[in-house]
Amino acid sequence: MDNIVIYISIAMLMATLLAGLIRFVKGPSVVDRVVAFDSMTVTSLVMIGVIAFLSNRAIYLDVAVVYGFLSFLGVVIVAKYIQGGL
Repeated sequence: MDNIVIYISIAMLMATLLAGLIRFVKGPSVVDRVVAFDSMTVTSLVMIGVIAFLSNRAIYLDVAVVYGFLSFLGVVIVAKYIQGGL
């Protein structure tokens, strides 16, 4: 029963990634694309956490933390660039 819930959540996360990808491609402005990229990153971080749980490997959580930090840094840099600070 637990695995069914996890697999359903993975399917929902994949649908969320697809919706973010569509917004990233069709976004009318740069800000929409940045927000879509950030939401796709957060969704992929959750997917890494689910995969770490399924495979019983804690090293994936370390990868998720580093990936989250780099994503946050990237979004901040792009936001500064859009604002005109770079």
